[in-house]
Amino acid sequence: MTELLEKISSCVEYGKVDINSPYPPAMKGQEGAFELTRQALDAGINPGEILEEALIPAMSRVGQKFSRNEIFVPQMLMAAKAMNSSMIHIRPYYLSGQTKRRGTFIIGTVTGDLHDIGKNLVAMMIEGAGWEVLDLGVDVSTEKYILAAEENPGAVIGLSALLTTTMENMRKTVAILKEKFPETKILVGGAPVTAEFCERIKADFYSPDPQGAVDYLKTIA
Repeated sequence: MTELLEKISSCVEYGKVDINSPYPPAMKGQEGAFELTRQALDAGINPGEILEEALIPAMSRVGQKFSRNEIFVPQMLMAAKAMNSSMIHIRPYYLSGQTKRRGTFIIGTVTGDLHDIGKNLVAMMIEGAGWEVLDLGVDVSTEKYILAAEENPGAVIGLSALLTTTMENMRKTVAILKEKFPETKILVGGAPVTAEFCERIKADFYSPDPQGAVDYLKTIA
């Protein structure tokens, strides 16, 4: 059982999606996260255990490597893709209520901004850390955030912006969300965003990379 979980974790860390995936070259022809997760479930391993013992540690290692500039966005994307192939088998257990999530995380790119790579990486990392992620997409209006927050009481909200011109939209959205949901935690990020800007607009947390967001969420759930 432990060996199988270690194999899944290794596949996610190095981006081995399935047996047909040529990446990484050293694992070509081997079963990937997709097949091994199905085997683990068929062997009676609890989906929560797969998440806690294989996926979360793997994505944590990936996030730490990224923070240290040991890997870059393409490797992060492959690891996230492998993690998602594993989650294909695990997600139904959460949807049915058999296995519990740590919480709900709402994320989107703010109004006027169509960039999504950074947002997608954060969403995948946070799902890999055991959260239910509600991805609102790009060019998300304040009204959409409000509706999502109303439908998911207690959720944490993440806002992304990649353009300096859309940072003002981020500021406005944070102000309105804080007025309507003063207890809601709001995370902000994106290339032009800084810790100083986060503090100025009264958001709760800023991180320059996905792992920082994951680490922050561990402190509140």
